[in-house]
Amino acid sequence: MKVLITGGAGFIGSHLAERHLALGDEVYIIDDLSTGSIANIQHLKLHPQFVYHIDSVTNTHLMAELVDLCDVIYHLAAAVGVRLILDSPVRTIETNIRCTEIVLSLAETKRKRVLITSTSEVYGKQDQVPFREDDDLVLGATSKSRWSYACSKAIDEFLAIAYWRERKVPTVIARLFNTVGPRQTGRYGMVIPNFVTQALTGADIRVFGDGTQSRCFTHVSDAVDALVDIAAHPGANGQVYNVGGNHEITILDLARTIRDMTGSKSRIVLVPYSTAYEEGFEDMMRRVPDISKVNRLTGYTPKVSLEQSLASIIEDQRIRLREHGVLTHA
Repeated sequence: MKVLITGGAGFIGSHLAERHLALGDEVYIIDDLSTGSIANIQHLKLHPQFVYHIDSVTNTHLMAELVDLCDVIYHLAAAVGVRLILDSPVRTIETNIRCTEIVLSLAETKRKRVLITSTSEVYGKQDQVPFREDDDLVLGATSKSRWSYACSKAIDEFLAIAYWRERKVPTVIARLFNTVGPRQTGRYGMVIPNFVTQALTGADIRVFGDGTQSRCFTHVSDAVDALVDIAAHPGANGQVYNVGGNHEITILDLARTIRDMTGSKSRIVLVPYSTAYEEGFEDMMRRVPDISKVNRLTGYTPKVSLEQSLASIIEDQRIRLREHGVLTHA
């Protein structure tokens, strides 16, 4: 099988590429490196069944060739991270919606299967947990750029489902819940890489808000398992599936756990949202997925515990910090 991964040099995309290569598939990726990194795929570049293009999904001539060549398309290319979303709302909206339109329209010409990765952010200010795929979405005011990402990804979902219902393009949507693991960067506000780096370097561990907000983290290997199985299942067309973990933890407890696991002496400091982001910033207090639907489809159950996830990230960050001369021990 031949697969195309947009955003394939990103954190999740590079792991997904690895998985398909291990399955014996030919893997083609496209990434403009705006948030991805060539370092994520450096070890794959010489693989005989791996082809990469450093380019944008908006290069429709190249994309048409790649879509024509491949059997399955994973569309991961998107603006990600709270910091990037707040700093560049125009880029967020244009990237997410325009690129999805291009992928779907090209897939339509050859009826190619498309998996769109979405996000738990689309649930917005929904406060009934666990979140189910058929729950109402509750977004904040348009004056708050915080919600532009959630809205753009919701439009992506509407588009994908419409292409299936109206034009019979086989599409499916995976809503990812806080996927974490090696290669993830804290550059755009990802909480665990930031906490680990702060702990390893002895800096203050900065917890935004009061720390009582909670999340369920998913190791990237579990998320990739789910994506591969969902994409391969013919009964998934036109459906939305939550992909997440089942261990809920507050952000304050997460900071404490990381500090303990690294043996750090860092202080844990609470930082008001207005200082970290912007005045009036709104957050989701709990983000807990109902994963029964994907379990019924594929048998998906998270295998990697939070402690195992954190251990893999801590080791990865240690290596990265040593390579950059930030750590000489630890």
